[in-house]
Amino acid sequence: MKIAIPTSELNMVDSHFGHCAGFTVFTIENNAVVNKEVVASGEGCGCKSNIAPILAAMGVTLMLAGSMGEGAVSVLAMNGIQVLRGCSGNIDQVVKDYIDGNLVDDGTCCSHHEGCH
Repeated sequence: MKIAIPTSELNMVDSHFGHCAGFTVFTIENNAVVNKEVVASGEGCGCKSNIAPILAAMGVTLMLAGSMGEGAVSVLAMNGIQVLRGCSGNIDQVVKDYIDGNLVDDGTCCSHHEGCH
């Protein structure tokens, strides 16, 4: 399984998917992280960038994110990537919490730039 997280420069979940510095992609096998790589963020708003097909081509099937607009959720879903919103903090801890079954989507939705959603 591959999980992507919008990431700030400080290895923290970027609270805004569409403006993150990049994405950290974790490869999970047998409930353990076996690889971690960084993918640069594309230009423009996340829902209008080409990041969803890039992540999908890498095998990403889940996005753990802070807030994200419905447009971005739809674009990711069309590329076979599920979204779990409401994540925050250190990205390694967030992945551990997911593996341990401690994360639930809270539906946190970004709505402050309507042109993107």
